[in-house]
Amino acid sequence: MTVDDTGSGAGADGRVDPPPLPASLDRGDPHAAGPDDDSDGDPLALRLEQLILGAERRYTPFQAARSAGVSVELATRFWRAMGFADIGQARALTEADVLALRRLSGLVEAGLLSEAMAVQVARSTGQTTARLAEWQIDSFLEGLTEPPEPGMTRTEVTYPIVELLLPELEEFLVYVWRRQLAASAGRVVQATDDEEMVDRRLAVGFADLVGFTRLTRRMEEEELGELVEAFETTAADLVAARGGRLIKTLGDEVLYAADDAGTAADIALLLVETMSNDETMPELRVGMAFGTVTTRMGDVFGTTVNLASRLTSIAPRDAVLVDSAFAQELIRTGDAPASEAEAAEAAVAAEKEGEDPPTYRFALQPMWQRPVRGLGVVEPWLLTRRTYASE
Repeated sequence: MTVDDTGSGAGADGRVDPPPLPASLDRGDPHAAGPDDDSDGDPLALRLEQLILGAERRYTPFQAARSAGVSVELATRFWRAMGFADIGQARALTEADVLALRRLSGLVEAGLLSEAMAVQVARSTGQTTARLAEWQIDSFLEGLTEPPEPGMTRTEVTYPIVELLLPELEEFLVYVWRRQLAASAGRVVQATDDEEMVDRRLAVGFADLVGFTRLTRRMEEEELGELVEAFETTAADLVAARGGRLIKTLGDEVLYAADDAGTAADIALLLVETMSNDETMPELRVGMAFGTVTTRMGDVFGTTVNLASRLTSIAPRDAVLVDSAFAQELIRTGDAPASEAEAAEAAVAAEKEGEDPPTYRFALQPMWQRPVRGLGVVEPWLLTRRTYASE
């Protein structure tokens, strides 16, 4: 058997053997922790952990905190914020864990972040990457580790696949993060004042699949999962392509935002049009509102968001409802006429003068005012395309 410089070897049968367990994970190591240590777990899981983390287990939580120069209490806050379980005094932490603690605490000591903000950084990063990691293992890695030949187990295939993919996925993750960071920073510096950097005026939309609860009772789990994935993928692609931002997906519902009402309106109508042309998809309804929105950890909050959600629940099937502030913003920007009667008069007048009539992208139809729980009486407007722009 030949051994390459990564420590893994390829035998005559073409299989790649994982490297041996590190000494600190060997039960015979005099430095190993006591009964709380996790080193007697699944050998493959431990080898995969070392491959992914790039370091072997060396520290208990207390030792890691002391080595990083932070209190155990602060280290525990950071650890939990990142989404990791308490591990008692097991020797399960690595040099990377120490370095992460040192970096976060260093930002606090330098005055660049408050302690509370550093915890938020840990929490937002942990929540985002946890979901990404779960998806990659459940949907991506599972499909690649099907045994290629009889007699091989999934576990025998997993290690070399991870070894090959890890550096590529890591670099791609950093690339996408930098791109997203650049886009977000650009939006912030364009804010007109400091308050707008946190409380901004945005268009917010919810798109909801109609009758999803009934579908869950009729469809097989795998079929339902495929439908949800197709809906989320389609919505995410359309939102991104039109210049919006997908805030989150909730299975049968997506929440998105846009800097201007015209962009949000175009996305909403395109979502309805796309889904209605797909026979495999349920009907869709969309509710949107425009106004001040508080952004926090990538999410959006406030009355505007709540109103958009309420409008979604009362929207007709395959239709889009907007609030009065959203309608007025479309009128202000010239994307919709104040009334169809005025638009018709303007068109006639322009024709008499030999001029081009004003053009509008959207039409607005006032609906009956109605009370909305927690928000008082609202006036919904039905949004449609007035003229279909070329795609």
